[in-house]
Amino acid sequence: MRAILRALFLLVISSQVWAFGLADLTDKDASGGLKEALAQGAAKAVGQLGADGGFMNNPKVKIGLPESLAPMEGMLRTMGRGKDLDNLVATMNKAAEQAVPKAKGLLVDAVKKMSVDDAKKILSGGDDAGTQYFKEKTATQLAESFLPTVKESTDKLALSAQYNKLAGKASQFGLAKGDELKIENYVTKKALDGLYLMIAEEEKAIRKDPVGGATGLAKKAFGAIGQ
Repeated sequence: MRAILRALFLLVISSQVWAFGLADLTDKDASGGLKEALAQGAAKAVGQLGADGGFMNNPKVKIGLPESLAPMEGMLRTMGRGKDLDNLVATMNKAAEQAVPKAKGLLVDAVKKMSVDDAKKILSGGDDAGTQYFKEKTATQLAESFLPTVKESTDKLALSAQYNKLAGKASQFGLAKGDELKIENYVTKKALDGLYLMIAEEEKAIRKDPVGGATGLAKKAFGAIGQ
């Protein structure tokens, strides 16, 4: 995802490049560098979380049962349902993994539509200003895109229906609410949380090293800034 975020820097500093008189960096190079960085970043972001075990094997984004259901989880485990619960967790993470590839197009579109003013605000903002931009522009659409895929996966597991019943009972005591009441909504939200978390981490890294790691036209465009 670093390459996507490098695109933000290119949008802002491209005007400075010509001011520096770098004749070898043309408008075409700058545009091509932006598109190349966009393609590289989108592929990497989706590839990481959409790979086999992308959620399950990453403790930073692994989806577990809601804390509000912890008392009921303990009860079910004492009743010998631990294996079923583990299968449920595995299914939730696999569902998120299968949904994430749908993010690529929307993230790419968000960067394409980013204005120079948007980029300037991001650069002058906090460490996660770019991540907040992506949330603002893509969260609603991504949720709508992820949900059918998540539901298709979770519906295949019988315990998913029991999850919804348990969450419904928990809600009567104020222990569960909102997205936690239906497993597909809960997994969709956690998938989005994981995606934006990884973007935020990459954003912090790119702010420390805005030109490292780029290739091709992207490397030429970003590298020229330091000349």
